[in-house]
Amino acid sequence: MHPLHSLTLLGLLVSFLQAASEWPPGPGAVLVPQEPDDELTAMMAQIDPARIEAIITKLVSFGTRNTMSNQTDPLRGIGAARDWIASEMQSFAATSGGRMTVANSEVPSYVQAPTGSIIQKTVISNVVATLKGSTDPNRIYVVSGHYDSRVTDVTNFLSDSPGADDDGSGVAVAMELARVMANHTSVATMMFAAVAGEEQGLFGSAFMAATLKNASADVQGMLNNDIVGSSTGDDGTTDPFNIRMFAQGVPTTETLSQIDSRVDIGAENDSRIRQLGRFIVEVASNAVTQMNVQMVYRPDRFLRGGDHESFIANGYPAVRFTEPHENFAHQHQDVRVVNGVQFGDLTEFCDFEFNARVARVNGVALWSLAQAPGTPKGLTLDTSVLTNNSTLTWTNDPAAAGYEVVWRATEDAFWTHVVPVGKVTKTTILLSKDNAQFGVRAVGANGFKSPAAFPFTD
Repeated sequence: MHPLHSLTLLGLLVSFLQAASEWPPGPGAVLVPQEPDDELTAMMAQIDPARIEAIITKLVSFGTRNTMSNQTDPLRGIGAARDWIASEMQSFAATSGGRMTVANSEVPSYVQAPTGSIIQKTVISNVVATLKGSTDPNRIYVVSGHYDSRVTDVTNFLSDSPGADDDGSGVAVAMELARVMANHTSVATMMFAAVAGEEQGLFGSAFMAATLKNASADVQGMLNNDIVGSSTGDDGTTDPFNIRMFAQGVPTTETLSQIDSRVDIGAENDSRIRQLGRFIVEVASNAVTQMNVQMVYRPDRFLRGGDHESFIANGYPAVRFTEPHENFAHQHQDVRVVNGVQFGDLTEFCDFEFNARVARVNGVALWSLAQAPGTPKGLTLDTSVLTNNSTLTWTNDPAAAGYEVVWRATEDAFWTHVVPVGKVTKTTILLSKDNAQFGVRAVGANGFKSPAAFPFTD
């Protein structure tokens, strides 16, 4: 082939690849992730790996935290752990100037009758510190870990059950964030929770989520931390700068009719859960957290479940964080040595620096959610006429200073473009709804931006 022909073909190939990468063409600018502001950056600098270690070490010191273990012994059992967590949370609340409270009346204990893995009548208690929002207190975001632990037999409430990684690490995230954020003023309300009964069937989180639902609470995001304390897998792989985040696509609460409607418009990847996940990836993968959030497009309930399921079941968007490479010799195991291999969920297998980075991921996401306006409501996309434009309409939020339309090609995982549209409730974008997915996010006067709403009711 003549060299000129080769150059021509190369030029055509470059042009083809460039056109493909820019398709569909549309308005706006490339979306740039919002960065933590100075206040948030300073808060995240206060998260202390040594305090993470101290929390996990103290939880392990109670011997067992099995849900059915002793609730009155001051030194051993889940009751002693509950009381210590409550005391710590109360000490954090004391620095808040009255904004943070730790009260059983918000998520009270209850008595669970024997059922399944609960083999005797058992008190289920959650410890929750609530930092009330200053201007939008009815909008709520939750971060949690479960403080109960287990060994191989989930009904064994007598043997030592350290529960360092599963889930002392998640409790440490919630407690450390409560400590750091207690003396700051938040726009919306944040709840820092340590729940019980996870290992026997999500009893504590189910009770918490149902209580909030029965109170018509507007929970717009729940972050569950379950097994986030180690960066080393069972094959020796170390991965200290990535964290998995499970974000379910189709909510379990949807009816068959709703699922059909979702499929009709290609919205399988656009539930409120996935929008929450996209938001977290955008705001929390940066130099402040020193972490990359890897969103897993799979419902974790098919693997091992978790407390986020309880919130999803009550119609709330929720995700689960879990370390990227697990060592199953250190989860749900009796403490023992077999052929020179140590089994058991012991403190020595935790990576407290990694755990602290996971706490920063949660902290950046939680604070960014709570300082922004709420996710826009009532968003619809006009499909009444055939047109190459796309008209979106939504409900006004007085707290929003303005709005942005975000869009992406239908095959893209994350929003790629943004179009500022001002303080309006209706706009027309010069891009066909057949070629792109659209969302709308609210922007606060402080610059914080909400997760995107998608034009589908779920």
